[in-house]
Amino acid sequence: MGNSPMLAKLLQKNRWFGELPQDVLDELLALGRVRSLQDGEFVYAKDDQPDGLYGVISGSARISNIGQDGREAVLAILSPGSWFGEISLFDGLPRSHDTVASGPTELLMIPRTGFHQMLERRPELYPLFMRLLCRRIRISFAMLEDSALLPLSSRLAKRLLMHAHNYGQTDDDGRRPCVQLSQESLGQMLNSSRQSINKLLKQLEALGWLQIQYGQILLLDEDALTQLASGAPLPRDS
Repeated sequence: MGNSPMLAKLLQKNRWFGELPQDVLDELLALGRVRSLQDGEFVYAKDDQPDGLYGVISGSARISNIGQDGREAVLAILSPGSWFGEISLFDGLPRSHDTVASGPTELLMIPRTGFHQMLERRPELYPLFMRLLCRRIRISFAMLEDSALLPLSSRLAKRLLMHAHNYGQTDDDGRRPCVQLSQESLGQMLNSSRQSINKLLKQLEALGWLQIQYGQILLLDEDALTQLASGAPLPRDS
């Protein structure tokens, strides 16, 4: 693949894939192929058969479901460096959600057959990939609990942390986590308005807990955000 150095850097910047041995990353790149999509084009639809594991190179992937009343429930909007599609990759069952490109998007697709052949040759890799799968399961349970128990400020902090740790990247120095999500996208995922999200983000920035940059949010104080995510009030409310 002519752009392998760029894709290798993409893998290494991801917090989870950065833990994998270099030879595993090299093999994943050798298996992968780039897929280009236009805005609104389906990566796959709900009930499609699994075809592989996907990583976002550029653009973003929107994971959602449409209710019977036509409303869309947005579960996640994944930025470059994020990976998805692993659940069906392991259980072999049809896709559980629609995944659509948001804007012109490039994906690295690792075919299911080649991926499983790699695991058959190297069964010691199973625990590493099971760790990724377990993180996704924990996210699902946490989202259900949060929607019922936490105020919007706590849900926002928790979503930022979860996205950074499970989908996100780090800054150019590789030290601080950053989240590439628009305020509109955060509002859709949290069932809130962009205005409400903007107001909360500005409060958190004024506290020095995060920094709003063009196209991304840099997390500066994970400890403070973690306390907020657990249900603690913002300082102005205490």
